[in-house]
Amino acid sequence: MQRAIIVGASSGIGEALARELAGDGYEVGLAARRRDRMTRIGSELPTKAYVATMDVTDAEDAREAFDELTAAMGSVDLVVLSAAVGHLNRDLEWVPERETIDVNVRGFTAIATAAMEYFESRGGGHLVGISSVGATFGNPGAPAYNASKSYVSTYLEGLRSRQVTRETDVTVTTVEPGFVDTEMAMGEELFWMASPETAAAQIARAIRKRRDHVYVTRRWRLVAWFLAAMPESIVRRLVSYSNN
Repeated sequence: MQRAIIVGASSGIGEALARELAGDGYEVGLAARRRDRMTRIGSELPTKAYVATMDVTDAEDAREAFDELTAAMGSVDLVVLSAAVGHLNRDLEWVPERETIDVNVRGFTAIATAAMEYFESRGGGHLVGISSVGATFGNPGAPAYNASKSYVSTYLEGLRSRQVTRETDVTVTTVEPGFVDTEMAMGEELFWMASPETAAAQIARAIRKRRDHVYVTRRWRLVAWFLAAMPESIVRRLVSYSNN
């Protein structure tokens, strides 16, 4: 029996992936702030579910909750870090920027390091981090969000490089979704928007294949390559226009 922990499992991609993995036979540990919602989701899964209240903005408490969850589950093969926030913040107010950094950078790193410590103590495992195609460019409407996702992608790349010199077999997968119909889309109708279920199915496929990196949906690979190849001055005009 394989077991997975999903941090940020109470909605969006995290919830859809919990259902997808349970359908594949995983026992799933659900971790997020909304315990009642996770309890309901867990009751609907076809496999055993574990529930842990976790607020990643409190890094030390989140790491402690992670350790307690792994102990309760007995063994964990897969950890998915899906918890994230994103705010439109054209006025550059400090509070939403701070929350984005607390969740997407500090909280992510707190659990990523806890997961790596856990896997290395056991000899192996699989860490998956949900980043974003937004990691490839600066966003004038949500500067902290795109910057935080650039951090996530680069941090996961660093973990993969670190594994070259380690004896343990830990797979590290970076997932960079484009637009997914979640709360962070803020109700906007966006092109190439995928459902959380479609995103989860493609992420589960990448997990099975132990991929290093995957775009969701796959067509976003072209967008990422295009943005990476364009001069910054042109990208800046494109994203500034799209945010008006």
